[in-house]
Amino acid sequence: MIKQNLRFIPLLAIAGILTIIAFGCGKEDDDMNDKKPAEVATLTTASVSEVTSTSAKSGGNITNDGGAAITARGVVWGTSENPTITSNSGITSDGTGTGTFTSNLSGLDPGTAYYVRAYATNSEGTAYGNQVPFSAGAQPPTVTTAEIVDKTTNLAIGGGEVTDDGASQVTARGVVWSTSDNPTLDDNDGFTTDDAGTGEFTSELTGLDPATAYYVRAYATNSAGTAYGNQVQFSTDALPPTVITAEIADSTENSAIGGGEVTDDGGAGVTARGVVWSTSENPTLDDNDGFTTDDAGTGEFTSELTGLDRETTYYVRAYATNSGGTGYGEQVQFTTLYGTVTDADDNVYLVVRIGDQEWMAENLRTTKYNDGTAITNITGDSQWRDNRTTGAYCWYDNDESNGEIYGAIYNWLAVETGKLCPTGWRVASDEDWTELTEFLGGLDVAGGKLKEVGTEHWNDPNEGATDEYGFRALPGGNRDILNGSFTLKGIIGFWYTSTADGANIWYRAMSNGSTGVTRARAASDYGFYVRCIKE
Repeated sequence: MIKQNLRFIPLLAIAGILTIIAFGCGKEDDDMNDKKPAEVATLTTASVSEVTSTSAKSGGNITNDGGAAITARGVVWGTSENPTITSNSGITSDGTGTGTFTSNLSGLDPGTAYYVRAYATNSEGTAYGNQVPFSAGAQPPTVTTAEIVDKTTNLAIGGGEVTDDGASQVTARGVVWSTSDNPTLDDNDGFTTDDAGTGEFTSELTGLDPATAYYVRAYATNSAGTAYGNQVQFSTDALPPTVITAEIADSTENSAIGGGEVTDDGGAGVTARGVVWSTSENPTLDDNDGFTTDDAGTGEFTSELTGLDRETTYYVRAYATNSGGTGYGEQVQFTTLYGTVTDADDNVYLVVRIGDQEWMAENLRTTKYNDGTAITNITGDSQWRDNRTTGAYCWYDNDESNGEIYGAIYNWLAVETGKLCPTGWRVASDEDWTELTEFLGGLDVAGGKLKEVGTEHWNDPNEGATDEYGFRALPGGNRDILNGSFTLKGIIGFWYTSTADGANIWYRAMSNGSTGVTRARAASDYGFYVRCIKE
């Protein structure tokens, strides 16, 4: 019996152990059935900020890891809705774990609409946050500057091409220029506004200074700002020089002396200058009877006109040439002389024809009558004043060099002999002078047409002097009746006529302050100059 019971103990023990095991196993299965399985994460997408034309900032917030560790997180974006990590235009990788994170979006196309979503990946897969739309910002346009295709002294033609609008409408375009490098719309000497949009455009640069270097850039403006093209450089053309024509200072039968002054080179070096002449008005280098080339540069110059025809009226203009062209001075007029005549002293005088008359173009300066007899030279003041019997001459201030310029001063007794002028010539009468002045337009204007031009001999202003016929009247003054002294040189010229009116003699005078000729009578004691006229 005992043995039999003992035999059953192990079996009962085993049964109890199995019962305990079975009970324990049943409880563990219930705990496992109660535990929740893992799932994808829960997260939101951050708003988009700091948007530029090619970048932006976003991110996300992982609020629940879904019961499994977050192994990757970031944002994904695309031009289509609901981008994923496998279908997108760009993706970031911003660490692991839950919480907030920041993502930098790059490589965006300017002005393009995008959709962005945050993502988070765990063992159960990838979850996405809400979708946030945004657009990349515009960028300044792309523009190139055209070369200058045409230019003058104050204008040029340029332009450019807007090759890319930067994803925003181009609202203004043109060119900007300056004498300094890299001009802008805020710092320039001028700019144009040439419509809007993309493509090529042409610009007219105006108000430029001659012979000046400029820098030019095309520009284009959109909502993102203003962009500039490459810089090009050009220089405006020079102006033609400014030149003054000198009066003809000397003329013969076939030559004359003229010239001019270049007062402004126009911004470029003067390469040629001289005078041009013709028997027609306003001669040019392309249409003339002759011209000179008198060196280069600015300043005064003298020109010799040769090969002229005698007794011919010519029109003369000074010229000067630079890279900007040829400038001309005002026109002057002169007439070549008719010929020459020689006196008893072998002095040779130029002859000029005015109307139907032939005049000496200089005051007489002979010291001999035409029969070879010497004329008395009286130097003393009192002797000249008191002389009542002898034909006489003198030089102004008793200086023979004045005689070379102004001629000799004669008393009436020398004129009265009728032998002062060369054979075939005579001292001009009152009637001869009247014919001359009437031909020239009357007493009021004839003096200007007869006086030598300039102020080399005449005192300023030498009013209205043009010497249109080469008569070259000079202000030799006179020898006074009262005390025999010399007066008025440089101011007035006096000429005896051969015509007496009782005790007085008709004479002519011209002054530096008038265009006229004075016709008057004076006592025969004065010393005046003489002009001879051909018989």
